[in-house]
Amino acid sequence: MARVLLIEDDPNVRDALTLALKGRDHEVESATSGEEGLERLARFAADVVVLDLMLPGIDGFEVCRRIRATTSTSIVMLSARGDDFDVVGGLEAGADDYVVKPVRPQVLEARIRAVLRRADGVPSPVETYGTLCLDRASLTVSRGGRQVALPPMELRLLLHLSASPGQVFSRQQLLESVWEHDYLGDSRLVDACVQRLRAKIEDVPAEPRYVQTVRGFGYRFGPV
Repeated sequence: MARVLLIEDDPNVRDALTLALKGRDHEVESATSGEEGLERLARFAADVVVLDLMLPGIDGFEVCRRIRATTSTSIVMLSARGDDFDVVGGLEAGADDYVVKPVRPQVLEARIRAVLRRADGVPSPVETYGTLCLDRASLTVSRGGRQVALPPMELRLLLHLSASPGQVFSRQQLLESVWEHDYLGDSRLVDACVQRLRAKIEDVPAEPRYVQTVRGFGYRFGPV
């Protein structure tokens, strides 16, 4: 069971998704606008926010940015169009995943489970790469001695890449391993997540030392 905050202005969509999520044993709070959603999030300790992008007042992009500025709560956005503007804009604002409307409850459920699932494994010592330190036991990251707050998908991506330094992973491999999409997924999820991650862990994001692009293939961790 997860605690889900649903921010959706369409009453039909909101009621249908609330019913479906509760039917899957989730605890659900709903809001009809961005302003109300931010207020509810301050009182409701949500595990995941399901966020419609096209909201009255403060739109979903801005809501996403405000949530991400203060918390690492997972965010799944709902896009009516699924075009590049909506999807890339939402991902760059900090969303972890997206679902295109009309939303099928089983697809949304799969996305929620994927963004909430954490990598399992035996605790290992702190790993140090340059000024970057990864603690797999406590799932914490620090750079230059200061802790770096990473949302779940950014943390999972970093842990997955750094587990095999120098190994090149294609975008599709990362989608399947990190996002757990077992179909031909959308590489924009990976690229947007890499961009956000670099902004937090790299000294010069445009010249990355840690998460590096291998043109025509994908991404690798290092060499540092």
